[in-house]
Parts: sequence; C-alpha cells; structure tokens
Amino acid sequence: MEMHPWLPNLKYIDEMLTTIGAKNIDDLFNDVPKEILLNRPLNIGYQKPLSEYEISSRIEELERKNKQLIFPPFLGGGFCPHYIPQAVKMILSRSEFYTSYTPYQPEANQGLLQALFEYQSYMAELLQMEVVNSSLYDWGGALAEAILMSNRINGKRRIIIPKNMNPLHRDVAETWTRGKGIEFVDVNYNSEGKIDINDLENKISNEVSAIYFQQPNYFGIFETEIESIVELAKRKGIITIMGVNPLSLALIKPPGEYGVDIAIGDAQEIGIPLNAGGPSLGIFATRWDSKLVRQMPGRIVGLTEDSSGKRGFTLILQTREQFARREKATSNITTNEALLGIAVSVYLSLLGKYGIKKLADEVYYRSHYAAKRLQDRGLGKRRFTGDFFEEFLFDFPIDYNKINSYLLSKNIQGGLQMDAKSALFCFTELHSKQMIDFLVEQIEEVIKNVEASKLG
Repeated sequence: MEMHPWLPNLKYIDEMLTTIGAKNIDDLFNDVPKEILLNRPLNIGYQKPLSEYEISSRIEELERKNKQLIFPPFLGGGFCPHYIPQAVKMILSRSEFYTSYTPYQPEANQGLLQALFEYQSYMAELLQMEVVNSSLYDWGGALAEAILMSNRINGKRRIIIPKNMNPLHRDVAETWTRGKGIEFVDVNYNSEGKIDINDLENKISNEVSAIYFQQPNYFGIFETEIESIVELAKRKGIITIMGVNPLSLALIKPPGEYGVDIAIGDAQEIGIPLNAGGPSLGIFATRWDSKLVRQMPGRIVGLTEDSSGKRGFTLILQTREQFARREKATSNITTNEALLGIAVSVYLSLLGKYGIKKLADEVYYRSHYAAKRLQDRGLGKRRFTGDFFEEFLFDFPIDYNKINSYLLSKNIQGGLQMDAKSALFCFTELHSKQMIDFLVEQIEEVIKNVEASKLG
C-alpha cells in the first residue's frame, strides 16, 4: 500500500519506535508515574463528529451561560475598555494585512511594511523617542526584553523595580528573565502612592543594571519625581526603563523629554479590544544611541532606496532568532503582532492628534468625576491623594467582597479587589455620567444594608 507523505499510519509508527529504541508507545511514558496515567481513551466531544451547525449551536449554548454585563466593566488593573471605530476592523480584515506572514521579501510586501513603518512613526511621535520597533507581545514581555537588553549592554544582573508597578508585569518579567539570573530589588512607595526616592537612593549600587518605573503607576497615580530618578540613574551610569500608558501621553510629558533610555508600554488602550485579556501589543522604544539600538529586541522597519533610487521599506537590524544564532539573537518575537501594530496605526490615524487629546481628556474627567461622587456620598475615600488618570484605588468602610457580590448580582463588574476593603476602579469614555451615578447608587445601597444589619 502506498503510504501518504504526512498522514500517520501504523507502519510509520513502528519505524519511529524502532529508530528511537522503543518497543511500543507506552515506553514513551515510562517516566510518568503509573498512578496518574489515564489508561483509557480520552473522552473528547460527543463520541461522534459534529457538523458545523452542531458545533456553532453548542458554542452559543455555552455562551448563554455567561453573565451579560449591563455596562462596560469598571475593573481596574491595567486593561480598560475603549471604543474602537468600525473602520479599524474593516481595514484589518483586508487580505493584504490579515496574514501571519513575516514580510521577509520587501519587494513583495511594501504595503505591509509601510503600515508597520507608520505604526513606528506614530509611536515615536507619541513617546518622543527616536527608535521604535514594530511591536512585542505585551507590556510584561516588553519589560522582560528591556531588562535583558540592559543586561546585554552592561553585563549587570540587578534590576530596581517599584512596588507600585503592575504585579502581572513583574510576574512575567521574573519568569522570562529567570534563566539569566536576574535579581529584582524592590523600592517602596510613600503615603502618596509614589516611588519613595529616599528608598530608591538607598538601593543604588554598582551592581544595578537598570531602574524601572511606571507612569502613571499601578494605582493610576502620576509620578512627580521622574526627573530626579533619571538624573540619579545617569549619575550612576544606570539604564532607565519607563513604562507608560500611551493614552495618558496626550496629557503628560512623554518619556523622551525626560531623557530615559528605554520606553515600554502596552497599546491595548489605543485600538485593541479587551478580548478576555489578549492578545495585546507591547510597545518598545529607545533613544538614538547605537549601543541601545543594536541591542533592541523585535523587528524594525526602515526606509531606504532601491538600486534605481525609488523609496522602499524593509526590515533592518534583523537580530531575531530566525536571522541569527539563537544564543546571539536579541529576541524571538513572532509574526502576528504585526496585525495589532496595524490596528494601532489605523486607530491613531482615525483619531488624529486632537482626537487622542480629546479622548484622554474624557477619560481623565470621567475617572475624577467617579472618585468625587464616591467620596461626596460618604462611601469611603481614595487611598492616595495625588493626581491620577483613568484608575484609582478606593477604600470602603465594609468588606469589598460584599460590594462586589452585590454588583455582580446586578450584572455590573466592579473594581479589582486589592485587599479586604479596597478595590482598583477604571473609568473611560465608555462610562457615561448616568452609568457612574448608577454604580455609586448601587454601592451606597449595599453599604447602607450592611451597616443597617449591624445595628439591627
């Protein structure tokens, strides 16, 4: 019988087992304890093939079990809902863009390369940094790559990070860099929720490779001592890594104006849907310095001229593992992030310079309105008094579990619980005044009920 070149059959299996010196497939699992082996066929599906209609119906049946929120979520923690114009999805759906193919051949991919170049240009203007790559996976991945880049440049393994950073980003960075023996040194935050400069100075040593800080920080608070941090790092020859919410840059000083070495962030808030936590897009930029640029991870699209003098776009400084030996490569970023880079480029094109400023103003106003309403109704207070953007940490007089359970019973997703009586809330342009007022009313209702039950 003629054997198919890639479909498996028993003869192929026997040949493979003979080649590796195994008698049967069970030999491949000898290292697995016998008591945890299944020892029966895996029970998958419905014991029969399903038609497309049956599969679709089953998925819809499962989907109906999900709670349907009446408002966009108020859940803080670094991922916030925003409106994305329909044109973004329409443009992304074009077959020229909707591909997992890396544009290795510039002569056949000028449109895709130009779109990515425009993404880099938009981000360079927003960040005020000279060099931007064409995206990484997410904020946590960008932080990990920045740490490894710092290590490649100066050979040091100690990284100073603040306790008021996003803990998810820290988890990713620690996991990603563990193999390199990177040591993380924590810096405390003060009563205002900002980095404690005195504690930072005490943690500085000759072994420090880089200092990382976030603007605004995990609590939504704007850091006000960034100039001091950057100046301190420069005096000690330490690389500075600044994490930013790109939307907030329409209102505050960008990383480039502080003179930081590396700027990172997440573009989820400028054109990418929440989608159950991903995918997202990691921002990575650096200032114009050859020792920094040549150690950048990811792909960079450059503008050049062909042999006839025509303008052309091409991948440059190709130090990914597909172009260099694995141990010499600066990163192993894959292909599909390009589509999200184009989404961000289209989103920023549609909003424009004044549109992004208006959006940031809306987010700033609505989050401040919500905080004021909660405090004016006597429902608690913000833990930190400094200026903030989009998110804030709020302390309640009762167990937040009770508040959150009540809100969920009303199909409202409240804030992210931080400890027994506090939560991190997020407010964007999608949260109208009426929605915020309704949220405040529901929180007031549950607090009154709990306090009344104590008196009774």
